[in-house]
Amino acid sequence: MEPMFSQASRLRRKGAPTLTLLAGVLIGVALYQYWAILAPVVSEPRTVDPRGPLTAEEKTTIQIFEEAAPSVAFITAKKRGWTVFSRQREVRSGQGSGFIWDDRGHVVTNFHVIADGNAFEVVLFDQSTYDAEVVGAYPDKDLAVLRISAPKGKLRPIPLGSTGDLKVGQKALAIGNPFGLDHTLTVGVVSALNRTLESYGGREIEGAIQTDAAVNPGNSGGPLLDSAGRLIGVNTQIYSTSGSSAGIGFAIPSDTVNDVVPQLIRYGKVIRPGLGIYTYPDNQRLMRSVGFRGLLVRGVQRGGAADRAGLRGVRQQRDGTVLIGDIIVRVGEREIGSVDDLRNALDSYKVGETVTLTVIRDGEKTVQAPLKLQAID
Repeated sequence: MEPMFSQASRLRRKGAPTLTLLAGVLIGVALYQYWAILAPVVSEPRTVDPRGPLTAEEKTTIQIFEEAAPSVAFITAKKRGWTVFSRQREVRSGQGSGFIWDDRGHVVTNFHVIADGNAFEVVLFDQSTYDAEVVGAYPDKDLAVLRISAPKGKLRPIPLGSTGDLKVGQKALAIGNPFGLDHTLTVGVVSALNRTLESYGGREIEGAIQTDAAVNPGNSGGPLLDSAGRLIGVNTQIYSTSGSSAGIGFAIPSDTVNDVVPQLIRYGKVIRPGLGIYTYPDNQRLMRSVGFRGLLVRGVQRGGAADRAGLRGVRQQRDGTVLIGDIIVRVGEREIGSVDDLRNALDSYKVGETVTLTVIRDGEKTVQAPLKLQAID
């Protein structure tokens, strides 16, 4: 019989190659993992795939932006004053966009952009900077006009369009110069027409354009363009809970702009048509108390349009009896329920034109009163 130690020795000799092979595999795996982790990754740049030609729509959008951008400016409003040590102090009070109206240096923007300033600065497309003065402002429509002394070669008026024939679904392009960094373009459509906004002074702005072209902070006062590159609105507000664009932006229609801006340039203010009446600030509450919807005439200006047309205000008889004044319920075909309704209705008329008022007299009788509109501030 073979001794046991001889059998064990023979078994060890037979298993030795297997153990050696296994050990080699394990070392090889370990070395590979070490190399994979520590060795630098070698990669060559990928080949760039050539793109096809720009689409016709892209070419049009690019062309509109390139032609309109030189008309768009960056506006800064500053508040200048003096410290207790008689040193001049200047802080920024507002900023936004604007656009060149004509080659005489008039620049249009929102009133709320400049409202808190007493010194103003305009930066043009080529980054040239000019001090500006306020020519006129109309808070009721959130519009203002500045003027700069720049060479005519740098003043590129933006083409003007009309909002009378706008359609929901038309392309809309918003251009701005937020923060003075560079010009931006956002593209969308006209989402809705004839929206009503609340202006800076609390009055309603009617006929506003709603668009989903992003109108971000700093774009206020910039132009909203149609697909022909014409001005159709002035970007003014966004509807957002976060302060950034949520796809609901609003613009003052260009027809309104074209009515207001020439007056601001010529007179420094807007000459509005009016009736020459006095009203009550709590008119709607008073009307509810008497069961009517309309605008109660508190009084008429002596010799004014309403006086000449025979309108009557609230008056007291000798025995102390108070007689109710005329209640204006309609201007032309438009119903009137408040002072804002009256102002908005008269916005479509000019000073000197004749309108027909429908009034309720003595609380019961309906009267038609033709009236020639007078000028009011």
